[in-house]
Order: sequence, then structure tokens, then C-alpha cells
Amino acid sequence: MSRAEVEADIVETLGLVPEFIGSVPDALIETEWMSFKSLMLSETAIPNKYKELIGLGVSGATRCRYCAYFHTEAARLFGATEEEINEAALVAKSTMGWSTYLNTLQFDYDKFVEEFDQIAEHVRSQSMAAV
Repeated sequence: MSRAEVEADIVETLGLVPEFIGSVPDALIETEWMSFKSLMLSETAIPNKYKELIGLGVSGATRCRYCAYFHTEAARLFGATEEEINEAALVAKSTMGWSTYLNTLQFDYDKFVEEFDQIAEHVRSQSMAAV
């Protein structure tokens, strides 16, 4: 596709060509737009609302205000409630906190994996017993 064709598709999809997409070089515009459109705007194995909540959590971890705004508003567009947005932020906070703790104290990774596998097996057995 030519740049004009790609930009026409962007306008049809988004209503305008955002500066951050418009600045992509000609040689990459089609690839970048198609990747963005098919992953971020299309239904895939992960529903759009959940993809945006994941993106929001990552945005908080990377401290990208552009991404945080984009993913928060996109999550709302795809049906996320304020409670879900808040919870996604709290899950990201908790994950970052535990990551900092685990990595700072350098717990034995193999033991961590072994213990988690035991936990998962216990939870599975509890779920099966409830059925």
C-alpha cells in the first residue's frame, strides 16, 4: 500500500492520523499500522478490554504517561469499568513491588519455581475436590 492508502485506512479507522503514527517513515508505515491495527484494535485471542488493561499495567511499570493515557481511555472504549481500571493499576503495583523484593534479595529461582509448582498443584487439587 502507498502511504496515502495507509493514511486513508488510518483516517477511516481512527478519524485522523495521529502524530505518533504519522511520523513513522514511509518504508515502515504500512507494517507499523497493520501491526497496530491487527493487534490493538482487532479481536484476537485476548479480548480488547483485557489487552488494554494489560497495556495499562505495563504503562505504569514503564512510567509512560502517553501509554497510560492511551490504554486507560482505550480500556474504557472497550468496556472496562473504573473498578477494573483501578484493579489493573493495583495488580501492576503489586507485581512491581514483589518483583523488586524478589530481585533485590535474590531468592533462589529454582526453589521459587519448585514452591510455586507445589502451590499450583495444591490449588488444582482443591478445585477438583470442590467439583
